[in-house]
Amino acid sequence: MSDHLICVGSIAGAFGVKGEVRLKSFTADPIAIADYAPLMTQDGSREFDVVLTGSVKNGLTARMSGIVSKEEADALKGTELYVPRDRLPSLPDDEFYHADLIGLSVYDTGGMHLGTIKSVQNHGATDLLEITGAGYKTSVLLPFTRAIVPTIDLGLGRVVADPPHGLFADDV
Repeated sequence: MSDHLICVGSIAGAFGVKGEVRLKSFTADPIAIADYAPLMTQDGSREFDVVLTGSVKNGLTARMSGIVSKEEADALKGTELYVPRDRLPSLPDDEFYHADLIGLSVYDTGGMHLGTIKSVQNHGATDLLEITGAGYKTSVLLPFTRAIVPTIDLGLGRVVADPPHGLFADDV
């Protein structure tokens, strides 16, 4: 089931004593998370309707169906919230959902296989593609910029990259 689900946020804990939660939104427009409700847990065991009630530093506050106490909200801290992929809007040709990139094969501009995208990370400056492959001691973090990753072909399940010199050679 999770192959078709996209993580759009997570519960960061309780807000107040009446069951409101602090919500981290991973959507481009943070308040749009409520538009995709009902949100569900990754295993699909729980669904939540969402009503946004305000904003706090680094997030939103919300009422979520089935959560009526501070204890219930705190018990869900860290719970990731998902929606079916088909509920999300389509994107322009040069934009991608992170989940669509995971598992794609990465090749250099000469056609040599570099590895597979394990995750997409962002530590502030730009997105990074975490590349894993046979023979690597550790994952390689490849900056996800148009100059370094000029081609993404979701239909063929591949990415063409022009990595900085030595990025992959040093880790094999």
